[in-house]
Amino acid sequence: MEKEHTDLELERQEDTIGSPESDAASDEQQAETSANSHEEQDQTPAASVEENEAEKREDSEDSNPTEEVPPIDESEPSSVLEEVARMEESSRRRQDEEEGLTIPDVLPVLPLKDTVVYPFSVQPLGIGQERSIRLIDDVMRGDRLVALVAQKSADIEQAGPDEIFKIGTVARVGRMFRMPDGTLQIAVQGLERVVIGEFTQEKPYLAAHVTLKPDVQEEGNETEALKRNVISYFQRLVALVQNMPEGVAAATLNLEEPRQVVYVIATFVQMELELRQNLLELDSVREKLVQLSSFLAHELEILELGKKIQTSAQEEMSKVQREYLLREQLKAIQRELGEESEEQATINELRRKIDEAKMPEEALKDANRELSRLEKLPTASPEYSIIRTYVELLVSLPWSRSTGEKIDVKHAREVLDQDHYDLEKIKDRVLEYLAVRHLKEERQAEEREREQEISSVEEGVEVENITPTQPLANQEAKRAVNREPILCFVGPPGVGKTSLGQSIARALGRKFARMSLGGIRDEAEIRGHRRTYIGAMPGRIIQTLRRVDTNDPVIMLDEVDKVGADWRGDPSSALLEVLDPEQNFNFRDNYLDLPFDLSKVMFIATANALEPIPAPLRDRMEILELSGYTEEQKVHIARNYLLPKQLEANGLRKEELELDDDVIRRVIRDYTREAGVRNLEREIGSLCRKAAKKISEGTEAPIQLTADAVSDYLGRQRFFEEAAERIDRPGIATGLVWTAVGGEIIFIEAATMPGKEERLILTGQLGDVMKESATAALSYVRSNATSLGLPQHVFENQNVHIHVPAGAIPKDGPSAGVTMTTVLVSLASGRKVRSDVAMTGEITLRGKVLPIGGVKEKVLAAYRSGIRTVILPKKNEADLMEDLPKELRDQMHFVFATDIRQVLDAALEPSSTKGEKARGEEQNGERPRRRKSEKAVAKA
Repeated sequence: MEKEHTDLELERQEDTIGSPESDAASDEQQAETSANSHEEQDQTPAASVEENEAEKREDSEDSNPTEEVPPIDESEPSSVLEEVARMEESSRRRQDEEEGLTIPDVLPVLPLKDTVVYPFSVQPLGIGQERSIRLIDDVMRGDRLVALVAQKSADIEQAGPDEIFKIGTVARVGRMFRMPDGTLQIAVQGLERVVIGEFTQEKPYLAAHVTLKPDVQEEGNETEALKRNVISYFQRLVALVQNMPEGVAAATLNLEEPRQVVYVIATFVQMELELRQNLLELDSVREKLVQLSSFLAHELEILELGKKIQTSAQEEMSKVQREYLLREQLKAIQRELGEESEEQATINELRRKIDEAKMPEEALKDANRELSRLEKLPTASPEYSIIRTYVELLVSLPWSRSTGEKIDVKHAREVLDQDHYDLEKIKDRVLEYLAVRHLKEERQAEEREREQEISSVEEGVEVENITPTQPLANQEAKRAVNREPILCFVGPPGVGKTSLGQSIARALGRKFARMSLGGIRDEAEIRGHRRTYIGAMPGRIIQTLRRVDTNDPVIMLDEVDKVGADWRGDPSSALLEVLDPEQNFNFRDNYLDLPFDLSKVMFIATANALEPIPAPLRDRMEILELSGYTEEQKVHIARNYLLPKQLEANGLRKEELELDDDVIRRVIRDYTREAGVRNLEREIGSLCRKAAKKISEGTEAPIQLTADAVSDYLGRQRFFEEAAERIDRPGIATGLVWTAVGGEIIFIEAATMPGKEERLILTGQLGDVMKESATAALSYVRSNATSLGLPQHVFENQNVHIHVPAGAIPKDGPSAGVTMTTVLVSLASGRKVRSDVAMTGEITLRGKVLPIGGVKEKVLAAYRSGIRTVILPKKNEADLMEDLPKELRDQMHFVFATDIRQVLDAALEPSSTKGEKARGEEQNGERPRRRKSEKAVAKA
């Protein structure tokens, strides 16, 4: 009975392996490939046709064959299906003869790499190792039975007993082919699970005791449900996998045993080695079904998601193709009907806009060329949208559109006075520009009329005044006449720089646009990006002109002193062309790549300080400085501008809140200390909100606010006039400094200490210029000690320490030399500096007082701090008379000095007693001389 079973299986094996024709074809194909291998085998099960082909090629490359004879003819998918049917028939026969199926107690063991052979499966294997070839040769001479066990690691060349799993499959070698290079190709059929016991030998190949371990087959509804679930998953999986043989899913429906379902489906799907081995080691068929069902569900979810993504992409592509076909059909229908297509309508509309734009010759030529390219491109082309966007930009730019309002100088003055108080210098500059422009236009109009009259008399015909669409030959000459100024307002925050630009635009009757340049670091923000870049766009200058739709607006360039520079470029360098009247008539944006005339644009830049602005950029602008406001100016601004604005903003009527000038002065002195009026506006807004709250709560209007009640509305007083209280000893003086937010007062202190080496100590985070001023002051005092009434060896063997408080704030500038000299003389003489005096100026080693800048800001800082006497260099007298309002000059006393002695006479208090002189000598390290009577008293 066993012999008949074996013959029957061998006969089935020969039918499965293939015909001689296919073997010969495979031999010819195998002879064309070669590879070196010493592995047992490296392929997946022969379930899928395309998978088997790929695995056979890998096996042949690993085995380095010169001729291939595949164990299964995989060119015909029907052979796999037939094999499944035969496996089912073989299983039924083996069940009938199960009691007669016996295997030897000891079998040779063949380790497999990355492969698990299941019962009921037929798989090809490539044999390359010498010991494995000898094992197969010995098996073929016997009963052809071998134990197939997977290796734990595929990196091991010759696995030993410890490198293989303990559960494998006993299989029968159906057919063997010997390759020209000495390797073998065999076909095996799995029969049953076995447990590997004690090894009987390790050389020349492995052999061990084996014990059959049949699966535990449960019966019942749960097992049947799991089987059907696995088959259902597998059928859906086959539909999603393209390289799965046809009919495999249908063949699994004919399998009745759950065990067959597990092993057949596990043979066809791709799994990791650990999962395959775990599936083989499970004893219960039900557990095998559960594990396989979980795996198939996970794989199915991934494949369905991938299929969904692929389907979505295909649908998108199909949609584009369908739209293209529909457009072509629509074009054909429109041609037949004589109608205009959408694309042609777009081209015609752009051509009409090009004709209406009145572009310069170069821009017109470029626009027509791009439009011709656009007309030839299909709408689906990526370049179509790029060219269309470019042409639309060209036709939307205001090449020849100007505001064109008639200049009225009187109306302009009324507008400026209505919006701003004082600022006479700025207003005069704007009115001068308007007056000059008005006169030039009148003269040009008269000249054109004269030329027309002459021409009409000569020709005897009346000449019509036609505006040319293209630039005239004398365009450069006219540009020189109508060139716009480039103004730059420099001043502390809150003095009205930006609002002044809006007023200028309103006075000129032009559109106003504001560009904030603070923090810009990319040059493309000004010049734009080149069209070769993805997402390219024009710079902010061209975009602003497109937005305002006129070529002569007033453009405010805010915070021009805060433009940065890094690896992306220097925006301030790009502004050189924009703000240069000699160049901006031919400004080229990188995106536009055409010259655009910016000479009609009135640019107004603003800055808090001049120092950060690069010198070339500063040279191209007309600098107009806006200093801080005096107290009277702030009162007037608050009364006529800020208060009405805040009343309206907080829902109050004019008669519901009454504030007198004393209230406003109290707010200015005690709650704000600034050059501008921003904080003053906030405090007035706070008063309005408090009043609105009271009216909402039922208080009858009007609310009359007095100066004494300001603290009830705004809280405690924030600023005090404490300058007079600060100087209480010699060696302290009040100086004046300029900052970007206005003028400030500083206190400079000095002290001496005995020391072996004479040293000058400077603290307060001083800059190099102030350090040099301190050194020069000390040298002047020591070199002129006698003439200054000081001891000849003043500060000898002493360390002099000069400190400027608020050390966290950097300080620098050439205006502290006078103050430091005064401090040193005060310290050496023991005479205090007057508390109501502040000073500024620089000195030389000869004692000359040099002029400085920021006079108005410094004087205003002294006034805000309660100081009414200011010492200034004589050469700054003209600046003071020009910049400072007369009412402020009348309230303060100014000392103009040319020599440091004049400063000392005005700043130092007179020496009234000898005791003070003695204390001064003691501070300088000298003991005062005493009379004999004084000595006697001292001794007593």
